Amino acid sequence: MKRWLRRSLFLACVLLLATFAAMACGGEEEEEGGVTPGAGAAVPELEDGTLQILSDIAYAPIEFYEAGSNEAKGLDVDLANALGEKLDVKVEFINTGFDGIIAALQGEDGDVIMSSMTITPDREAEIDFIPYADVGTGILVKSGNPEDIAKLEDLCGLTVAVQEGTIQQDMLDDLNADACSDNKIDVVTFDQNPLAVEELRVGGADAVLADFPVALNDANQSDGELEVVGEQFDAAPYGIGLRKDSTELKSALEHALKEMKDDGTYASILKDWGLESASLE
Repeated sequence: MKRWLRRSLFLACVLLLATFAAMACGGEEEEEGGVTPGAGAAVPELEDGTLQILSDIAYAPIEFYEAGSNEAKGLDVDLANALGEKLDVKVEFINTGFDGIIAALQGEDGDVIMSSMTITPDREAEIDFIPYADVGTGILVKSGNPEDIAKLEDLCGLTVAVQEGTIQQDMLDDLNADACSDNKIDVVTFDQNPLAVEELRVGGADAVLADFPVALNDANQSDGELEVVGEQFDAAPYGIGLRKDSTELKSALEHALKEMKDDGTYASILKDWGLESASLE
C-alpha cells in the first residue's frame, strides 16, 4: 500500500475515534447536569423539565402552607406531584392570588392552574380544563348556628364573608339578584379564605361560604368555635386549567391522570385527605 494512502487512512481513523470520544463525553455531561427526557419531553411547556403550577395556597386541605413551613401541602399538591412523576418532570408551585390567576396563566406566568378551581362556563370561555375532583359548597357558621341557617336563601339579610373570585361569590351575587333582591345579603369579600373565616370569628360576618372540604376543615380546626351547616350542595368538578393552545400538555396530563386512576394512585391520594367522595373515577 502506498505511504500517502496509509497516512490518509490513519488520519481518518484518528478523526473518527475523536468524534466518538466527543459524543461519549457530551452524553455523560448531559446525563449528569442536564434534564433527563421523560414522558413530557415532547411537550413544549415541559421542555425545561418542570411543570409550573399556579395556585392560591391558602385553601386547606386542598392547598396550603402549614404554620412555619414554606412547603405546599394538600390534595392538589399531592395530585400534582403524582402527575409530575408520571411525566418524569419536577413540579413547582407558584403562589398566585385567586382573583388574578387566570390572567396569570394567560400571561404565561405558569404552565397550568391547580387551585380548587371549579369548572364554570365563564371560565371555560377563557381556558381549557381537565376535570379531576367533584366538590360542592358549604356554609360555615358559629357553633350553635345562631342565625338558624339551613339553606342558601336563609342568608338573605345577613352578612356573609367570601373569598373574592370564587364561585361562592357568584352564588351570593345571584341570590341578591333573585331570592334576596328585597332583603339583600351584605357580601364581604377577602383576598384569601382564612381572612373571611377570621371575619366570622370576630363577629363581622354571620357566615362564610366556601368549598365544602375547606369549610369543614375550618370547622375542625376551630376548637369547637365554628361548624358547617348540613351537607355540601351544588357539587361540581374541579379542573386543571390550561391555556387554549396547550394541546400537547393537556393530552399528556390527561394520559398521566388516567394512569393514576388505573394504578390506584388517584384513589389513594383522595383517601389520604379524607376526600373519597370527591372521586371522578
